[in-house]
Amino acid sequence: MRTTHKQSLIAAPLTCLLALLGAVASAHAADSKPNIVFILADNLGYGELGCYGGGILRGAPTPRIDKLAAEGMRLLNFNVEAQCTPSRSALMTGRFSIRSGTYEVPIGGVPDGLTQWEVTIAKLLSAQGYTTGMWGKWHLGSGEDRFPTHQGFDEWYGIPRTYDEAMWPSLNETGGMWPSVGNQQGWNAKVVHPEHIYEARKGQKARQIAMLDVEKRRTMEAEITSRAVEFIKRNAKAGKPFFAYVSSSMVHMPTLPNPEFAGKTGNGDWADCLAEMDYRTGQILDAIKEAGIEDNTLVVFTSDNGPEATHPWEGDSGPWRGTYFTAMEASLRAPFIVRWPGKVPAGRVNNEIVHIVDCYTTLARVGGAQIPKDRPIDGVDQLDFFLGKQENSNREGFPAYVADRLTAVKWRNWKVHFIKQDNMYDPPLKLPLPKVINLFTDLKEERDVGAYNTWVAEPVMKIVGEFEASLKKYPPIKLGTPDPYTPPKQ
Repeated sequence: MRTTHKQSLIAAPLTCLLALLGAVASAHAADSKPNIVFILADNLGYGELGCYGGGILRGAPTPRIDKLAAEGMRLLNFNVEAQCTPSRSALMTGRFSIRSGTYEVPIGGVPDGLTQWEVTIAKLLSAQGYTTGMWGKWHLGSGEDRFPTHQGFDEWYGIPRTYDEAMWPSLNETGGMWPSVGNQQGWNAKVVHPEHIYEARKGQKARQIAMLDVEKRRTMEAEITSRAVEFIKRNAKAGKPFFAYVSSSMVHMPTLPNPEFAGKTGNGDWADCLAEMDYRTGQILDAIKEAGIEDNTLVVFTSDNGPEATHPWEGDSGPWRGTYFTAMEASLRAPFIVRWPGKVPAGRVNNEIVHIVDCYTTLARVGGAQIPKDRPIDGVDQLDFFLGKQENSNREGFPAYVADRLTAVKWRNWKVHFIKQDNMYDPPLKLPLPKVINLFTDLKEERDVGAYNTWVAEPVMKIVGEFEASLKKYPPIKLGTPDPYTPPKQ
């Protein structure tokens, strides 16, 4: 069919208009803020997932998480802090927890958690127009004025403290396998209040919706996931950028599967929980895909700590030795996967050092936020490293605190221990001389090679000196500090 001159005159402007609209749409898509889904497992050891050498070796394959790793980047040297509260504090603030008065799990009696002076990643992203939601364990403040909805989150469902408190009522019961403590000498709600599950929205009073007990513990993961999925779908439909912080309950003690998964693997409760965690992660990934936002959503899957250390729920740390609540590699190294289709190169595996504080600075840049300038921020921006624009991490090392004790320092493939503590139940013992470990040749941290590698002291002590100078310039917030907190004048 021949095209007439008149048709050509009409078609040319139309073609230009369509091209212009296409360019505008592409520019808008490029300028739109990416969504962020951050899944933080609870006490998931380095050796649990299939992509880290676990999976079927632990009684259950993890196909959905393994596929996520294949679609993104997997780190072999991602480091966390030694306990739950410190790691979560570091994630939220980009600051080592020794600075924030959150360096150990709270035991009650004083105000606990983050002061309202801290600027969380949720606050930063909220100021950039993000809708922010969290589901699961908070562990950064038991009082309502320090709940997530007072720290930058628009909504929250979960518990303020920890899942082992679910066992309190059960330990008084008779007729089970566990020896009963008895209701005369065991836990009493009049003496110590039970852990409650809360539902909260910013600007409203938090609502207690249930008491945490063993039965509620079993169904927490399903509830966390369903609420996260609803949040993702709701905000995707509204076209609003969002930050979804999914604080998974798996596999914290008591490690108990949902009734739907109990017996599913045939390999016991622990394997059933691993299977459930993989399934729930898949539900979140499916929601992202079904909402049509996969290419504009950065997903992180990681853990707050090394594996469980308490019998009978012990986890697995892969090639590393030790337990959490120490500075051993089993405590510090955690699985870490990041996926961002078309931006983070798929299938990449790297052994460069990254620390959980770096997530704060990196996610702030992803969301277009500026980090605070009035306080020390320990996190470094790792976005270019994640995007494959550079081969090396922007971090060479870090000080490893256990509670308020400087216990070790990592620098490149070297590690120097100042305190010996291999297990959380061991007493910390100050070493007469620092113990120097080459992590390439000694994964179990058994052989001190300091006598012929004394040169390692120089870069390690530089890290120590600079950090101690920073603590002197910016005195750390003391454990138990109430609000309002005002830092001392410089």
